[in-house]
Amino acid sequence: MIKKLWRVFGPLFCAAILLLIFLLTPWKIDLTSPKVLDDAASSMSPNVLKGETIKNTALAEKKYVAFFGSSELSRINPFHPSALAEKYKRGYEPFLLGAPGTQSLSQYLMVTSTQGSLEKKKAVMILSPQWFIPEGTSHAYFDFNFSPLQAYQWLEDIKNKQPSAEDVYLAKRLLEYDRIANDSILSKILEEIKAGQPLSNSSKFYVEWNWRIYRKEDQLFSKIGLQGREEQIDQVAAQLPDVYKYKTLDNLAYEIGRSKTNNNPFEINNSFYKKRVKKIEPKLRGSQLTYDYRRSKEYSDFQLVLNQFAEDHTDVLFILPPVNGKWSSYTGLSQEMLKETNEKIIYQLKSQGFNNIDDLSGFYSTDYFMMDTIHLGWRGWLQADRAIKPFIEQKQAAPNYQIDSYYLTKEWQQFDPKKLPEK
Repeated sequence: MIKKLWRVFGPLFCAAILLLIFLLTPWKIDLTSPKVLDDAASSMSPNVLKGETIKNTALAEKKYVAFFGSSELSRINPFHPSALAEKYKRGYEPFLLGAPGTQSLSQYLMVTSTQGSLEKKKAVMILSPQWFIPEGTSHAYFDFNFSPLQAYQWLEDIKNKQPSAEDVYLAKRLLEYDRIANDSILSKILEEIKAGQPLSNSSKFYVEWNWRIYRKEDQLFSKIGLQGREEQIDQVAAQLPDVYKYKTLDNLAYEIGRSKTNNNPFEINNSFYKKRVKKIEPKLRGSQLTYDYRRSKEYSDFQLVLNQFAEDHTDVLFILPPVNGKWSSYTGLSQEMLKETNEKIIYQLKSQGFNNIDDLSGFYSTDYFMMDTIHLGWRGWLQADRAIKPFIEQKQAAPNYQIDSYYLTKEWQQFDPKKLPEK
């Protein structure tokens, strides 16, 4: 009888013992060496973006400045912030925190998981207008970028507190995604928060248990597959002149942009056009006539990020890029709609004391400003650098934020920017 029971329950017992050893062992891989941090700064590795140890260690150092964004951060060219900082020996190094689809929900969990590493520091955030589709982050992008560790870190931080308005809003939003709704444990915990209730004792147990597991995984495995882009950054930076002169660099950006976009009429990078556009180009004419970014859940998702920046007293420069004007004319994407979208975003920022804004939306028709349809390119990154460099290098007045929970409401999500107060 005992042997039969052992055959049934023995493997489970052994697995439980091994899991306890895994959780309790103090051993972990060194993730804080200068080489690891330098690699991580430019890697945009999912392990870094979804983890905590490497990211938080780096951001706690004066050298690294967080650059939040999405896929534009991966478009490395000579005028990318990492290349300019490397070439001209600036006293900072961008730590790139973004990937395709890392919109506000992913960014919020990333920011809230920094555990004080951004407190009273500076950061840069690139806000793309295409984030602001009606439903916000797509299910596919959310699933790909979701970090269980960062979600449980947030829950660990609030498990003994009465849920705030921000907590309730986030719980509701997360439960809209199948990745969360199909997780029986996590969805149960979030339902309690959604109802505005403090967590039950069983939920607190599961929060701490899962948080410890994911945290240990991060400490042991986040270095796997970590590969920096220093070689690529060095190669493109070598194309720059030794002395930083804006006019000289702008002329160079123009020439490089022209040479890289000569197989199409849209000033889109040749390889992007050939791989992603050429075969379906006729189908894309007029395909964005009905696109509208003025009403979206993303505005409230974005407010979560602002709340966390304010809580950490992080001084943030927000960069608002344009959409390629030649491309928008072809697809029918309204520049007037994009203008009003920007006005709504800027109002949300300035009304709460986020006054460092580099609005580049008016450069939509500037040659070689964009690398493709929606991502900053040669002259675009150089123009952005005119705001980035002084913001980071010069002393800024301490921010004075006044957070307004109105921006978490459906009313604001659906607010018509035509009704904004006159400037």
